[in-house]
Amino acid sequence: MSIPSEVEHFLRTGDYDVHCTAWPGDVLERERRAHGELRQALVMEVQRRTAGLDVPEKLQGLDVVALTRRKVEPMVRGLFPRAEQEAVLAVLERSVVFLTPANMSQVLAESSWLSTAWDLANLYLLSVGAELLGEDAPRLLGLSEHTTCYVSLAYFEEESPFADFLVHEAAHVFHNCKRRTVGLPGTRRREWLLDIDFRKRETFAYACEAYSRILEAGRSPRERMALAEEYAACAAPADERVSVAEVVELVREAAAARNGWKRILTRCAPAVRDVTRVAVGGGLSISR
Repeated sequence: MSIPSEVEHFLRTGDYDVHCTAWPGDVLERERRAHGELRQALVMEVQRRTAGLDVPEKLQGLDVVALTRRKVEPMVRGLFPRAEQEAVLAVLERSVVFLTPANMSQVLAESSWLSTAWDLANLYLLSVGAELLGEDAPRLLGLSEHTTCYVSLAYFEEESPFADFLVHEAAHVFHNCKRRTVGLPGTRRREWLLDIDFRKRETFAYACEAYSRILEAGRSPRERMALAEEYAACAAPADERVSVAEVVELVREAAAARNGWKRILTRCAPAVRDVTRVAVGGGLSISR
């Protein structure tokens, strides 16, 4: 295909020729030019579809660090020993990025991968009511990459009493981030902040999300159990990556436990340690 055709295909689908054969030069030069031009085209297209938008009033003057710390602190206190809590909180409290007209172009330009940039573009377009880039574009509310949690502006409009996708995305940082990254000692068998089964990552995040809201609203064990039953009845996740029954059961167990966070972690830990997990420990996580 020609360069214009490659650009159009990428904008519509998020896919591109990894060999970048439409661009001139050797392998490295083709890749450098292709990635630069595709990323710039994405930035320009998002700007075109959202021209005239301003930063929402609700975000003006918002202390994102304070908001994030308030939301994630109970989870960190429940999952980590006291000696490690401040180090983890220091990373998480600065991990959240709300996608706005003011930062969107920079986010797209600096994201690690073109595929991630395309997903982030659609996350942002959806949040402001703009047309998505393609028919198969993901309808996301949040996305985590390494220690950064990108969160939709829809966060401030969510009506479900059990939804908190800031906490959901922060929960993914635990399996995306190595202990040494935050200044904690690590070993071959204890490399990541938390050891979470690869197949249970979304289960873990959904359970943490719902449990965090239950803790916020329930002042007593009786109230927390009642909220867990309410969650089971009407607000379980509609996500093909998780078993609804398993998430509901896990949230019930957490609500009944003295430390529900540890109960969630125990249920989502690998059954058998596997050295191949090192190869899949970090990476990208998306929500909804």
